[in-house]
Amino acid sequence: MIIHNFSPVLVDLGIFQIKWYSLAYILGIILGWVYASHIIQKTSKNENNFIQIKKTEFDDLIIYLVFGIILGGRLGYVIFYNFEYYSQNLTEILMIWHGGMSFHGGLVGVIISTIIFAKKRGDNFFKYTDIISCVAPIGIFLGRIANFINAELYGKASTLPWAIIFPNAGNFARHPSQIYEAILEGLVLFGIINYLSIKKKLIFNTGYISSIFLILYSILRIISEIFREPDKHVGLFLNYFSMGTLLSLLTIIAGLFIIFFIKKNEQNI
Repeated sequence: MIIHNFSPVLVDLGIFQIKWYSLAYILGIILGWVYASHIIQKTSKNENNFIQIKKTEFDDLIIYLVFGIILGGRLGYVIFYNFEYYSQNLTEILMIWHGGMSFHGGLVGVIISTIIFAKKRGDNFFKYTDIISCVAPIGIFLGRIANFINAELYGKASTLPWAIIFPNAGNFARHPSQIYEAILEGLVLFGIINYLSIKKKLIFNTGYISSIFLILYSILRIISEIFREPDKHVGLFLNYFSMGTLLSLLTIIAGLFIIFFIKKNEQNI
């Protein structure tokens, strides 16, 4: 049994604080940007990967992605997880430093911002999302580690040796579900997606990588939700399904739809 004693604040200068949560977002975007540049450079030398994007193009996309992640993640949390509270406290929607971000909301934000960017340039949408799918697990991993440090999104009660007593979560040990998610949705997903796209030379620019990301992330998220304590103000639907599970079922359907759409277009060529 382990007692959680991490502080959510990395640096405290009184009127100015640097929190692990904010640092995770910043570092995730920077590392994802660097790795995306590596993918572009590596695959540009291999015609089998069919990638038609310049590093400068992805550099221009970053600012769109930042806004998509932050706005989508925040609004997704407000709408999906705590609409009643925020509808009565509208000013707190802007206080993102208090926490409260949704992956699925951020996903929608990234999709919308990428659509806008691609249309503005007259480019293929999947040209960008296939690369984003390869680097997204980096940010997911860091975000889940930050959730653990913040002692939020903790798991259900557990008697396992690595179970942890979280502050403000009762005097009993729980699954470190944030770590489970960091491993599954971060490390495992990163390994599989990049193995298929880089090692097995799955073709970029087609949408296959994007659809595989959606399906794999959703499956791994649903597995993680088994161990995660549902939000008290949300609970379980039909006494079984968490909000995260329901949203992940939708993204599985979206991933399958993309594959169906791709296959149908290939048959019509």
